[in-house]
Amino acid sequence: MRYGIDVCTLGEFAEPGRVVEVARAAEAAGWEALFVWDHLAFAWGVPSADPWVVLAAAAQATDRLLLGTAVTPLPRRRPAVVANAVATLDRLSNGRVVLGVGIGGVAVEYAAFGEDAGERSRAERLDEGLAVVAGLLGGERVAHAGVHYTVDGVALAPPPVQRPRVPIWVGGHSRAALRRAARHDGWIAAGDDESGTMTLSPEAVREAVGYVSRHRDGGEFAVALVGVSRGPDDALFAAYEGAGVTWWLEHVHGRRGTYDELLARVSAGPPAVRSRP
Repeated sequence: MRYGIDVCTLGEFAEPGRVVEVARAAEAAGWEALFVWDHLAFAWGVPSADPWVVLAAAAQATDRLLLGTAVTPLPRRRPAVVANAVATLDRLSNGRVVLGVGIGGVAVEYAAFGEDAGERSRAERLDEGLAVVAGLLGGERVAHAGVHYTVDGVALAPPPVQRPRVPIWVGGHSRAALRRAARHDGWIAAGDDESGTMTLSPEAVREAVGYVSRHRDGGEFAVALVGVSRGPDDALFAAYEGAGVTWWLEHVHGRRGTYDELLARVSAGPPAVRSRP
């Protein structure tokens, strides 16, 4: 299992400099990834940061951290704009990007701006948008005429560094979300609640991983769990690794503790792991 940080970029973590400080501390402590939230939380009265600007700053402040969103609600973004942002970030970071996507769970972030917040519509836009984004990130000349999006024979330039494309991980716990993840490169699961208590058991993760496996044709696949631990020696890491988790993303958010307390947890690092080739 590999280890990263997932920062809730709301409240005090909407200040981009704080996320950059966390990124530097994470890399120094041996974490391997930095993921951030993607919300328009100011629509419901909470400060929030733009993920792509924050990740670009983190890319310049680090050398090794994998960088990604956990997760981008693709239905409220234009797929071509997302593909362009991801490709630019991948080039800026020299191939360190993962695109995490989901349906978007906060309806007001759609409705407040006059967008359709219906679950069926969001699911349709997510699937159709994924086809566009994946094609553009893969260097294809995309011709798409769908219900929600049209692309008239366009190729993205410059392309991302990674080939065949930037990995796409899908978030969500429904059967539809798991099948969607199975068609891509990974699954991101929310494992804790707002109070910092783990709510997704290893047994539930194991069952979901089995379901995904039954809908895949094989190949490398990431299982990323967002969760909270007491420190590098917490026994829960082994339990979730045994359930099939390949990435632990330590959740950093303001309701868990003060900024200094959370920075101290990041600086304490992940469990000691064997060096990889």
